[in-house]
Amino acid sequence: MKEHLNHPVFKFVSDAAADMQLKCYVIGGYVRDIIMDRPSVDIDIMVIGSGIDLAKRVAKMMGKDIKVKIFKNFGTAMFTYKHQDKYWQIEFVGARKESYRTDSRKPIVEDGTLEDDQNRRDFTINALAISLNDENYGKLIDPFDGLSDINKKIIRTPLDPDVTFSDDPLRMLRAIRFSSQLGFFIQNSTIESIIKNADRIKIVSGERIIEEINKIIMSSKPSIGFKLLYQTGLLKIIFPEFIELKGAEYVDGKGHKDNYLHTLEVLDNLSLNTDNLWLRWAAILHDIAKPNTKKFIKGTGWTFHAHEFVGALMVPEIFKKLKLPLNEKMKYVEKLVLLHLRPIALVDEIVSDSAVRRLLFEAGDDIDDLMLLCESDITSKNPEKVKKYTTNFKLVRKKLKEIEEKDRIRNFQPPISGEDIMEAFGLKPCREIGVIKNNIKEAILDGVINNDHEQAWNFMLELGNKLGLKVVKT
Repeated sequence: MKEHLNHPVFKFVSDAAADMQLKCYVIGGYVRDIIMDRPSVDIDIMVIGSGIDLAKRVAKMMGKDIKVKIFKNFGTAMFTYKHQDKYWQIEFVGARKESYRTDSRKPIVEDGTLEDDQNRRDFTINALAISLNDENYGKLIDPFDGLSDINKKIIRTPLDPDVTFSDDPLRMLRAIRFSSQLGFFIQNSTIESIIKNADRIKIVSGERIIEEINKIIMSSKPSIGFKLLYQTGLLKIIFPEFIELKGAEYVDGKGHKDNYLHTLEVLDNLSLNTDNLWLRWAAILHDIAKPNTKKFIKGTGWTFHAHEFVGALMVPEIFKKLKLPLNEKMKYVEKLVLLHLRPIALVDEIVSDSAVRRLLFEAGDDIDDLMLLCESDITSKNPEKVKKYTTNFKLVRKKLKEIEEKDRIRNFQPPISGEDIMEAFGLKPCREIGVIKNNIKEAILDGVINNDHEQAWNFMLELGNKLGLKVVKT
């Protein structure tokens, strides 16, 4: 394994540990990733002794004003090091063994041996270590046959999975996340243990849970992770609203599609074209209100009237519950859920320019993301339908481009400000200013006037006259 230790930090760590008469190893995810030839900039150094002391010594030897961050409560230290135009996170931790109480995932930690530390690792593929010690520098230490598991693409725990998952229930989500990210198969006994221990996830903080869920969402094919979350019962506990989408109901021989499977297909489609986490969340939530709006109308069939409006209203509640950020990211998802049906309504040749302007106005800079979401929403298995819908969306994109070039509506800023209106009519802040501004905006969106200052000014003067306002500046 010496060929994998070409990063300069390893030589410094090895020399520092030798000076301090300590044994140290590269361990965990970095070892797994170099074996799999995956990019990684996070290196974990495990030392039989004080990780903090070793980090300080290594930083001093490397110089370059390296600042060590120390986390005394966890007995860890880390620093950032620039190498080959990349910033590497180097973390140091002392070998330890852990024991757990049944009501907490916070372990009782004691100093341990290399064997203790490898025993406490979550999966065999993450328990691999490479020696940085002079006598066996570069030797792979693999007590649980993790190398074989990497080659076979298997995820399993080093010890009894019931103990592993009961001790730290977050590991159940990590197993699914690694399966989704790496395309690995979770060993049957490990899956069965997750099903058995699923309820233990309730003692894990929402912040830690959503961190793993987001990593699943960001994998190249997120449906793999979601199907495992469903299979193990974790999804029902963490995100029950998503479970409500599952299944198809039939009345008088008429059924609707399984909106759970449809949503996962939309998510996978979208993931082929974007790494935007929040756009992926919009895909997950775009039909979330269908169970609440589902109705069977005799002679018509199933309807989900206003599910986009109800879904947008559900977004803040779901974000809050899942510990997602209640900021502009949430508003972005809310907007895309609300607007996701609008572009298809613009397909008709006779659709007015006004309708296109209004969509551009409401979507703003997010119009391209909205179109990507809508195009990913095509999940029909009928090639003719797919061709038709794809052609339709190309037409929509063309219309949007034409109107934007002509009217400059995206990120619309009123050509007449509130200050302009006050100055023109000698007004102090009052209701009439808002009325005039809104009427100017509507006139531009409806195509009554162009989006320019002169036409808007003249329109403002006409409005002021109708409202009985006297012009003091023309």
